[in-house]
Amino acid sequence: MRRLFSTFAFGGPGLGLLLMRLVAGIALIVHGVEIFRTGQPTEPAVLGLLPIGDGALIVVGLWTPIAGSMVLILALCSTIAKNPNPCSVIYLITFGIALVLLGPGRWSIDAHLFGWKRIDSPNR
Repeated sequence: MRRLFSTFAFGGPGLGLLLMRLVAGIALIVHGVEIFRTGQPTEPAVLGLLPIGDGALIVVGLWTPIAGSMVLILALCSTIAKNPNPCSVIYLITFGIALVLLGPGRWSIDAHLFGWKRIDSPNR
């Protein structure tokens, strides 16, 4: 992960990435829950787990490049399967591309796991 992003944005840009992750993740989770609430047969309902799981990964900022790519795939698949509101698909695709290219930001699990660590050595 460190090879993908030289730094994890903090301050204003980090807050912007956090807001993007929250919006995209919550939208995916709501979409997955709606699939379960429609009362479809078991096989299509299991596909509702994909947006819920991907949304959870996006919200917490874990494996962000992979989860952002999955946002793109899920948005395109929902466009092919049915004709949803094109604005929501455009938003999700834009958020997915931005998260893949920019990274998760400072307030994410990726930053805590893979960010640069500062090691202070005691003076002798």
